Amino acid sequence: MFYSCSALGHPIFALQNMSNKLTSNAPIIAIVVTTLVWTITWVVSKHAMQYMGPFDFAAWRFGLGTLTLFVVLLIRRAPLKPTPFKLTFAIGMTQTAAFQALAQWALVSGGAGRVSMLVYTMPFWAVLFAWGLLRERPSPRQWLGIAVAVVGLVLVIEPWHDLGGWQSTSLAIAGGAFWALGTVLTKQLFQLHHPDPLALTFWSMFWGSLVLVALALLVPSRPVDWTPALVLDVLYVAVLASSLAFLLWSFVIMHLSAGVASLSSLGVPIGAILLAWAWLHERPDAAEMVGVVLISLGLLATSSVGTRAARLKPQAQAPAAGKGADS
Repeated sequence: MFYSCSALGHPIFALQNMSNKLTSNAPIIAIVVTTLVWTITWVVSKHAMQYMGPFDFAAWRFGLGTLTLFVVLLIRRAPLKPTPFKLTFAIGMTQTAAFQALAQWALVSGGAGRVSMLVYTMPFWAVLFAWGLLRERPSPRQWLGIAVAVVGLVLVIEPWHDLGGWQSTSLAIAGGAFWALGTVLTKQLFQLHHPDPLALTFWSMFWGSLVLVALALLVPSRPVDWTPALVLDVLYVAVLASSLAFLLWSFVIMHLSAGVASLSSLGVPIGAILLAWAWLHERPDAAEMVGVVLISLGLLATSSVGTRAARLKPQAQAPAAGKGADS
């Protein structure tokens, strides 16, 4: 059978081609959206510290975020059966509870741009955790990227100055390490069980939110000053930064390798530094700027390895991933 050029140029064929391109590029689109949302989140979270304590803010953020995902599950009529408990609980404790509590605590005394850059050392920890848990041995280029980033990290921390910022620095780096562990555990769960990303995001956030709420109730903090600005801050981080972004993050991890999934790390802290500079007037000094460049180069070297393999991996895993998404 032969088709004319006019038939091939029919709008239906154009729509099908566009749909195929969007489907194949879905993980990249998810990374871009997640990067934009999380870039703004750091400045919004720092702004909210004027009105609320860090643990209260984290509890509200993920309490409402979990509730939002629950509503989405009901609308989709998706099964509410919990994903495998041990790994899901571990992801909730690391990627939700520990990461968010430590990062938000770091923002109390640390600038949004600086804290975000320190937290986003996550990919370097992810390389090490993936080596131990997923048997993904680091390549020489990844080791080089880590070494370059360590030099940049020293310039950002500036240990030759007073040690007043060490609490914020330590909290931010520890938060990044816990996030990395949660990322690798998520990848491991997808490899073993192929869960629905929405269900996994919901249940991991649910378990983590319980800990954050308990922490907010047990740790004394100042009274919450509910202003319109704070309400908008909480809604943004709960609905977009937690529910939407973490759902997209799980989708990215399901389709890409652990290293390439962290590619969004390259854009978020840089964007947060620029946004904090413009909005919060947090101007980095020369040493910090050089450190940011070195860390960014290290992130690029660490995350870009295996990109070619990652592009082929979604095709090979498509049946399994599709089965999980349809469950």
